[in-house]
Amino acid sequence: MKDAMGAQVLGGTKWKRFALVMVPTVGIAGAMTVGMANGVLASSFAVSGQQFKVSADELDGNVFAQSGTVIVDANGKPHAVAVAGIKSAKIYKMCQSVNVPVPLLGNLTIVLAAGGGGTPVTATNLVLDTNQVNADATFSGVNIGASAADIASQTGIQGFNGYDKNGKPAPFAPGDFGQVVQTAVLKGVTQTAYSTTAGTMALKGLSISANLNGKECF
Repeated sequence: MKDAMGAQVLGGTKWKRFALVMVPTVGIAGAMTVGMANGVLASSFAVSGQQFKVSADELDGNVFAQSGTVIVDANGKPHAVAVAGIKSAKIYKMCQSVNVPVPLLGNLTIVLAAGGGGTPVTATNLVLDTNQVNADATFSGVNIGASAADIASQTGIQGFNGYDKNGKPAPFAPGDFGQVVQTAVLKGVTQTAYSTTAGTMALKGLSISANLNGKECF
């Protein structure tokens, strides 16, 4: 069965055919992704469905790939997301925040910051499932409309994949829409996301804070 957007739904592993336009989705990793070697651990966990926010002054990426899918959280709720993968990235002045509801007290606000002072966060095989990104972007070497399956195999970005109806990682189908650029520079980045994985990540000047009803990244 297909919906009005032409996305195949609830029919197996090929229910993710979103004809996305050139949305500058950014693969910025958060606190929970540090040390997830090549996405191996990521495939063992269900997505919570809790959104988190990420901001950065600038992201410089080499080999930037994008497609779309539906991710199913631990409660069985589906979320349409843009999947972005970056082979290697430098992220300047990164901030990640999440509000965790606490009964009777409001929200526990957890904030991670790194990459300030001129030394960026560095990451490889960075993959993000996001639903909103704002930035000023410059792309070079652009290919829009390529097969997402071909992009995944030819770029070698580990973890760049879709999901099946049970929320488990599944390869993109040959006919799934995709786009890839050789280099991407994004400035003034703000985004909300459901999930991020990374092969390796180095966070210079890491700071993590937790406060009740605190201030988020934006």
